[in-house]
Amino acid sequence: MKKTFIVSAAALMLIVGCKHTEVTENIIGCPTVNVEDGRFTPEVMWGLGKMGEYAVSPDGSKIVYANTYYDIASNKGNAELYCISTDGEKQDPVRLTNTNASEFNPVWQDNNTLLFARGNNIVRMDLDKRSESVVATIENGLEGFKLSPDGTQILYISDIAVRRPDDIQRLYAGLDQTTGRINEDLMYRHWDSWVDEYPHIFLAPYQDGTLQVGNAKDVVGADNAFECPMRPWGGVEQFNFSPDGSRIAYTCRKKTGKDYSLSTNSDIYIYTIATGETVNLSEGIMGYDQNPVFSHDGKCIAWESMEHDGYESDKLRLMVVDFTTGERTDYTEAFDYGVSGITWTDDDSELLAVVMYRGMNEVFAFNVADKSIRQVTKAQHDINGFALNGGNLYANEVSHQHPSEIFKYTVADTNQTGRQLSNINTEVLSQVRMGRSEECWIPTHDGKQMLVWLIYPYDYDSTKTYPALLFCEGGPQSMVSQFWSTRWNFEVMSGAGYFVIAPNRRGCPGFGTAWCEEISGDYGGLCMKDYMTATDYFAKNMPQIDAERIGACGASFGAYSIYWLAGHNENHRFKAFLAHNGMFNFQQQCLETEEYWFTNWDLGGPYWEKNAKTAHSYANSPHLFVDKWNTPICVVHSEFDFRIVASQGMAAYNAAKLRGLDARYLYFPDETHWVLKPQNSLLWHRNFIDWFDKYLKK
Repeated sequence: MKKTFIVSAAALMLIVGCKHTEVTENIIGCPTVNVEDGRFTPEVMWGLGKMGEYAVSPDGSKIVYANTYYDIASNKGNAELYCISTDGEKQDPVRLTNTNASEFNPVWQDNNTLLFARGNNIVRMDLDKRSESVVATIENGLEGFKLSPDGTQILYISDIAVRRPDDIQRLYAGLDQTTGRINEDLMYRHWDSWVDEYPHIFLAPYQDGTLQVGNAKDVVGADNAFECPMRPWGGVEQFNFSPDGSRIAYTCRKKTGKDYSLSTNSDIYIYTIATGETVNLSEGIMGYDQNPVFSHDGKCIAWESMEHDGYESDKLRLMVVDFTTGERTDYTEAFDYGVSGITWTDDDSELLAVVMYRGMNEVFAFNVADKSIRQVTKAQHDINGFALNGGNLYANEVSHQHPSEIFKYTVADTNQTGRQLSNINTEVLSQVRMGRSEECWIPTHDGKQMLVWLIYPYDYDSTKTYPALLFCEGGPQSMVSQFWSTRWNFEVMSGAGYFVIAPNRRGCPGFGTAWCEEISGDYGGLCMKDYMTATDYFAKNMPQIDAERIGACGASFGAYSIYWLAGHNENHRFKAFLAHNGMFNFQQQCLETEEYWFTNWDLGGPYWEKNAKTAHSYANSPHLFVDKWNTPICVVHSEFDFRIVASQGMAAYNAAKLRGLDARYLYFPDETHWVLKPQNSLLWHRNFIDWFDKYLKK
């Protein structure tokens, strides 16, 4: 059933629909979106389709992708599969599925046969006949799968329940309705979930359209309570078949409990299918090693590698091992940027990867023979992933002004802008006046150059003045790039009539390792000066920004930044604040979080360890400066955020009220570190705009 997202009443309404989409009762499809006067609103944002996983056919002629539309009334989304040709531009897709169960993980078996996941099922579709059959049902849940190169085996991800020790299990006898949890180790919860299960990869024969689940092998070992792939981010990219299908390379951090909570030391393991033998290929490398990819000739393997244990934001190196010689080579040794999404070209002469590079995610090529490096893509965009087929590169691309679409590039060319193939949201966005996103390089207080994105109000008129918002990035080691998000969306802020000032302050990757590392142990130092410098620079040099109407907002480390700035706002540089899921009390945070490697690396350790780094870190805890708070503040926090628990937000809000400040507390009992449910997101955005309008648009 089509749904309509109602934007506020207006004399002029532009009614925008979606072409070639059959929507039946109870199946969420493309909604009708009402755009008022070209304004991009939260309601319009949630009316857009969201690109998911995609796959290129073996002959390179077609791409199948998942696209999700959302229904606000039912508070959920539904993903369907669509198919487009790799020729032409901005095509109307062919819809392949039409169900009320989301499809994901498309994999081509051959040029006319598609495999994909639906719920706990792996489904096979004949594209000519458009007929389906169930390949397998995975009883313990299905998170993703891969097909072997010869098409005879499938690796799939499924969960194994955590088993309580016998001496604890006996206490539960006869208590089938108890909700109590007994823990005797750390890492009993992680990010947004209680650790009641862990994922493993299973290998099963695939013959005559049927997966023999009963004959599946647990590649990691049934008695090993290790995660493969690793929580919370890992998926099918963390394992791969060798070209001849005889071996499996997989990522695993073979640690549990307290050891897991203190270490980022994962490794690349090679599993020989015939014998079950497992070899640690990255032994001796102490940081994250992940996402292995075999060369097409099977002679080499590449992966992403970090050097230091406990430093989750270390530079991701491009590591290659030659199986013949055993030699290990770092292809980024002389390159000051990290890589992700490594892929070999068809002839194995180059390795392509996404690089966080000076405010954008771009694809670079690394020559295997001479180690030379060239930039393949170049535009004001982010490439969030890509697939290679022959001499072509198919990228998932976004920018501040458009959500994910598929763009086509040529592997051999350099500094390309790409050609758009998919056409999910073009019709809606053609009715929107997006705010301009401008790349600005400004001097820092210590004489360096910093990239700041300046996003203009959608109705910008150079003869007028506008309020502005300073955006404080999370991470803390996270780049302010050309991202598109349904939480922090710069065009929603622009559509509400604001300038957005978005600095890549100290600690942001993409500007060299030294710039990134200058934040660890110095949360209240250079990065905060960078925020103040950026705010003052634009207040002084951009006459269209009203210096008396500037607010600041951020989440996670960005919300810590808000709390810290609130205690250092003596000159009333900022007139209103909004903090989402931020650290308020470092001593409290130290013992409430779950990834203790983060506390150890970035703060220097727990607060009882007396050293210069911890002394400096804990002295910059925002709760120590509450006596200087003098500005209205809105606090947002969620119950299922286990990185920064809800009591942090509650404490900050209570402190503001006790100080006699205007304050507001928005609490979500069913959200995590992010706000993912459509209605919650709309409330979040409406509250965001209402709060800043109250203080910056008087």
